[in-house]
Amino acid sequence: MPETYFRVEWPDGSQETCYSPSLIIQEYFAAGESYALDEFVERSRTSLNIASDRVLAKYGTPCQKALAQLQQIESRAAQYHQHPEPRVRLVQFLG
Repeated sequence: MPETYFRVEWPDGSQETCYSPSLIIQEYFAAGESYALDEFVERSRTSLNIASDRVLAKYGTPCQKALAQLQQIESRAAQYHQHPEPRVRLVQFLG
């Protein structure tokens, strides 16, 4: 499975590199695009769960790294609900 990394910019301007075990993430996000915080979390949840399920189908166990990444995204996003109209930008895919 071709894993990929993607860099996001949070509402406070900080950036973080995230992981997906599958290129499915590229079907849910576009490099350079900005997403409302809740939309970003939902797209992350959907794509990382699909990616984990693909690993499960191929190797018989879900991808713990993808599930941990989702937890990290959800935890980080919770910090920004006080921001007015928080947005997250997908800066780039790193391959």
